[in-house]
Amino acid sequence: MERIKCTITYDGSGFAGFQVQPDHRTVQGLLEKALSKIHKGETIRIQASGRTDTGVHAIGQVIHFDTALIIPEKNWKQAINTLLPDDVRVVNVEKVDNAFHARYSVKQKEYHYIVLNREDPDVFRRDYVLYFPRRLDIASIQAACKHLEGTHDFTTFSSAKSSVKGSKVRTLFHASCRKKEDDIEFVFRGSGFLYNMVRIMVSALLDVGIGKRKPEDIPALLEARERGQLGKTISPKGLYLWEVSYEEEGERNHTEN
Repeated sequence: MERIKCTITYDGSGFAGFQVQPDHRTVQGLLEKALSKIHKGETIRIQASGRTDTGVHAIGQVIHFDTALIIPEKNWKQAINTLLPDDVRVVNVEKVDNAFHARYSVKQKEYHYIVLNREDPDVFRRDYVLYFPRRLDIASIQAACKHLEGTHDFTTFSSAKSSVKGSKVRTLFHASCRKKEDDIEFVFRGSGFLYNMVRIMVSALLDVGIGKRKPEDIPALLEARERGQLGKTISPKGLYLWEVSYEEEGERNHTEN
């Protein structure tokens, strides 16, 4: 058996999320259907770095699957893409050792969230950005981002519907905000993220931007460990799973030993 790692990109606006659901169009469902055809009807299950919700996009989602077929990497890419619709694409394929796991070997994930900050919406980007016409204090948002960096219990910034059992402590290596013309782009890199965590963080940061909260409120919100301290979870439309990073093979072997 060979283990195949694929980096995939998809437009989340046409999917009911990543994970397979009966009677719904999902990314996993389409990928497994394509792989089943390649394997002449055999069921092939894929493992992903994580699930994305309805409407969330991916630039660099990562999956793996095991196969008895011996096919060159370039041919795998071509074969899968031939069977996929235009809103999901395999962009890279590589053969990996069996110690690799798309979910459990993750070292770091990076998410971006894009906000369109101007008076009028853009009808052509309505599924790809959060339209937010109010004036924002970018310097205050950037100051608030610094308080999110580090290792914290992110219960306040996690959906009450989260199925995570045990600790909600996560490490954010990087949190930032920058304005490019009418777009405001948030970037978060961390060891892992809780359910709806990025969308709730951006919601809180926008509250800082309009003066509803102060940057110095973030530590108290983290300490409260109570989802009710913050407002609604904002739209998934501006959210992108940007990149997933993994330990190198040598690092994995060292860790196992």
